[in-house]
Amino acid sequence: MGVTSFTQEFPCPISPARMFRALIVESSDLIPRLLPQFIKSVELVEGDGGAGSIERVNFTE
Repeated sequence: MGVTSFTQEFPCPISPARMFRALIVESSDLIPRLLPQFIKSVELVEGDGGAGSIERVNFTE
């Protein structure tokens, strides 16, 4: 086994705060809309969405 890493940077017109909110805070709503062929839904199982919370990702068949 080995470790592989890939990094890519590109300019983005969206502010860092808005990008963080979309990709981290609101990801449970955003990801199923962006990838409906792979992700059916994301459900909060335990917690309030903060650190230590448990989310269930339901994949499509």
